[in-house]
Amino acid sequence: MEMAYRERWRAEIALLQSILSGFDLREERKWGKPCYTMDGKNVVIIQGFKEYCALGFFQGALLKDPKKLLVQLGQVQAGRVMKFTSVEEVAANAATIRAYVREAVAAAKAGIKVTTKSRELPVPAELKEKFRNDPQFKRAFEALTPGRKRGYLFHFAAAKRSQTRTTRIEKAMPAIIEGRGLLERR
Repeated sequence: MEMAYRERWRAEIALLQSILSGFDLREERKWGKPCYTMDGKNVVIIQGFKEYCALGFFQGALLKDPKKLLVQLGQVQAGRVMKFTSVEEVAANAATIRAYVREAVAAAKAGIKVTTKSRELPVPAELKEKFRNDPQFKRAFEALTPGRKRGYLFHFAAAKRSQTRTTRIEKAMPAIIEGRGLLERR
């Protein structure tokens, strides 16, 4: 499916790559996508989605965004994206893209980053109960990266019924014990 999106937005992605080639950034492949870095730090990434192609700024919350083109996706604190649905739209915004990338590069050079707040998520009672009854499972959960823990806590807490939370926890246990995140495959 991912390949289809990349194919669908091939012309837009090529134009964005052409615009970004004018910057002192290194093009690498990360997560299978063109990612532009400076001194090993991610600055921007080009991604094709179902409905649009996006230029993602890893520290986009720092940008002034006078044209109001940056969108915050989901719960991310620092990242912002510019969405495009045609080559014409990318071309029409080329000057703005360059200005935003210049600003992002300047922030990266200066080492400026968005200060993110670690949101402490409540641990559902059902999970606390599992921890009490299964110390090995508790150790495995505590060994997960903060992002993986957060993903599981969001997933468990999103269930309205206690029984659903318990079922979700039980289904997730093998992956947690293996150290995998919620959406990671074997």
